[in-house]
Parts: sequence; C-alpha cells; structure tokens
Amino acid sequence: MSDDAISRLLVPAYFHPSDDPASWAVLRAAAPQLAAVVVNPASGPGPGPDPAYAQVRAGLVGTRVLGYVDTDYGRRPHAEVVAEIAAYRDWYDVDGVFLDQTPDGSEALPHYARLTVAARSLGAAYVALNPGLPPHPAYLDLADLVVTFEGPWSAYGDRAPDPGAHLVYAAPPDAPAHGYATPGDLPNPWAVLGALTRAPAR
Repeated sequence: MSDDAISRLLVPAYFHPSDDPASWAVLRAAAPQLAAVVVNPASGPGPGPDPAYAQVRAGLVGTRVLGYVDTDYGRRPHAEVVAEIAAYRDWYDVDGVFLDQTPDGSEALPHYARLTVAARSLGAAYVALNPGLPPHPAYLDLADLVVTFEGPWSAYGDRAPDPGAHLVYAAPPDAPAHGYATPGDLPNPWAVLGALTRAPAR
C-alpha cells in the first residue's frame, strides 16, 4: 500500500484499547499518514468517560480523531445525537464526529444539515457521514468526508475510486481496495485491524 493511499484511509477502530493494545500501537505509529481514526467506546460515547479511550486518544498524534455516533438513518432525535457529539468533545477532545447510518436520499437532508451545523458549533472541525453507498450529491456538500461504500469484499468487485471513503470487510490479504479493508467479518468486522499492519512506522 502506497503512502498516498494510506493518507486517504478512514479507520473505524471499533475495539477496546484493553482488549487489543497491539492494534492501538499500530494505529499510533501510522497516525500521521491517516485521514482519520474513528473511536467508538460503546456504540457511541457511552454513559461516562472511559480512561482507556482518553489515553489512546492522547496518543493519536498527527491525525484526526472522530467520535462515533449512530443516527439510525435519521430516526434518532436531533437532541440525542447532539448530546453524544458534545460528550465526545468533553470527554475525549475529539477533532470531529462520524455520523453513522446516514440515509442516502434527499428526504433527510434538512435533519443532517442541522446536525452538521450543530456539530460544527460544538467544535467539530471535521464531519464524516456514512450512508455506505453513494448518496444524494447534497450530502457531499454537508460533510468533509462521506463513506460511499461499506460492505463485504464479495460485493466490492472492481469498484473504481470516487471522492468518498470505502470501508471493505471480509477482504483477502492485500486486497486492492480504494480505502480501508479488513479481513474481519460480521457482526463487527471493524474489531480486526486491517491494512494498517502494512503501514510504515512513524
């Protein structure tokens, strides 16, 4: 994997630091070459600060750290989502937010426009949206990064690069994905660190 390809990687780090310290060490080493690392203590910020995440966040120098928030395809109320964005800011000093389960159609655009404005007002310098497929073009204007593919390698095929991020799971070694690929599989493929094991050390 080239340094240029690594620099575009968005890494969903959905594994606890205490469970896999070796993978977090790899993330720390590769951090300056990454686009962003998404932290996810408990399918969101959790009920209170987790000291283990505060520690690993402090070690991710040279990349953006984003807090994971599930938006349930627009079904979660605005106030709930904003409260989680604020919790990440207060507990983990994140650089931005990763809004997961974003719809791809235009009907929810006003809701996500409000969420994006709220996130930036809370200090989020970087906002990522994850519809997992190419969305209505207006979503690309709302966020700094949009995930335009999330799925298994079997569905990825010879997909061409596009302006979004690609998250590919159940991938073979050295899979030629235009984004982040992991050999992990459902129910939580992102619990297995993927291509960064080939990243140059800091």
